[in-house]
Parts: sequence; C-alpha cells; structure tokens
Amino acid sequence: MSSPRTLGLPDGVRACLFDLDGVLTRTATVHMAAWKRTFDEFLRGRDPALPEFTQEDYNRYVDGKPRADGVRDFLASRDISLPEGSTGDAADAATVQGVATRKNELVLRELEEHGVEVYEGSIRYLRAAKEAGLATAVVTASANGEQVVASGGFADLIDTRVDGVVAAREGLRGKPAPDTFLAGARALGVEPTEAVVFEDALAGVAAGRAGGFAFVVGVDRVGQADGLASSGADVVVTDLDQLLDRS
Repeated sequence: MSSPRTLGLPDGVRACLFDLDGVLTRTATVHMAAWKRTFDEFLRGRDPALPEFTQEDYNRYVDGKPRADGVRDFLASRDISLPEGSTGDAADAATVQGVATRKNELVLRELEEHGVEVYEGSIRYLRAAKEAGLATAVVTASANGEQVVASGGFADLIDTRVDGVVAAREGLRGKPAPDTFLAGARALGVEPTEAVVFEDALAGVAAGRAGGFAFVVGVDRVGQADGLASSGADVVVTDLDQLLDRS
C-alpha cells in the first residue's frame, strides 16, 4: 500500500488539494484558447495597435484566478479600465463581467463539443493518493468544476470540491489569496500543515505558500519551472506521477 513517503510527500500528510485545469485535466489549453479569442477580439475592437494576448499574459495575469480578476488584471496590463458591470451582463457588454461572460461561453462550447482530456500520470497519482488513505479535494477558480470533474471520469476519487461557485457563495478571495485552499482543508477536516497543494499556476503556488501548507508541488506544463519555484513551490515536476519515482 502506498504511503505519503512513497508518494514523494512529507510524513504526516493527510490530505491532497489539487488544482484542476493544468494539473489533473488538460483544460488549461482550452482556457488559454478561450481567453485569447476573447481578449484579441476585444483589443481589436478597441485599438488595433494594442498587442495581442499571449501565453505569457495568460501565465502572469489570468491563470488560476477567478474570471473577473483575470479580466481586470490583463486589461490593466494594457492600461484599460472597464466598468465592473454585473454577473448578468451579456457577452458583448463592455464591462468586466461582460468580457468574463464571453470567455465562459467559449469554454463551455469547447467542453460540450470535445469533452475533457485528463493527464493520465496525474490521475494515476490521484488514485495512488486515495489508495494511501489520503483525503482529496479539487480546488479550482473555475465555476465549471463540477462538470469538468464529472466529464473527466474521476469524481469517485475526489472527496470534496471548492470551485468558483463555492468561492462566490462563501465570499472566498481568489488565488493568490489562500482562501480556497484553506476552505478545502477545512472541508476535509485537516490543518494546512497536514495538507499538500498541487498547482500549475503561479498564483496558485503563491496561494499554497501563503496558506502555510505542508508542501507545495508545482506542475510545469508551459515551461515556467523557475517561476513556480520562485512563487513558492517546494518541488516542480512536469507530471504528478514523477513524484512516485521519488520513493
């Protein structure tokens, strides 16, 4: 039977808190494509001379954050400020919430048409964690967390979920604040010092470090290992099953 040590984790760990997009599922690429289409269309309509949205922009301003925070932070990098609007704004509204709505519509369409791909190595690791008796949670900024977990086929391996819907309901700040990870630990009945955070986003790694968790694993899918380490990751891997080789 597996144990925290054979999973590459410190002794005394009782729970694993997994980000979703880019850690367990390949949906980070879906999100990147949806953000790029959303922002590029918006920028062209505002000023064709503005530089397009890039992978670096995604990594720095958007990845791991609630949608509205990503909109504000990226547009601020282009010296653009929009009225906040409301969550019911149409996708073509020139508001923060309107831009966020447009992006979400594109993501939902992609998920409906193509489903969810998982990282098989990370799912093997998730299964090993469950076999070791560790509690598991998905902690994601996405408001579509329930659908993605179900579509990915690993709902039976997850004990609890803290997603964008839960965060909005409970008034939790988004990453890089540690609120959602702390809520995940509470839901599993463990202290932060008994839990490990698994994250691919710079903001998510920073949230894990700020929350005082026992260990933070950075997952490098886009060539930002140095950034993950400097944000607070204790170890950086390209897929979670690499941790199994550390036993």
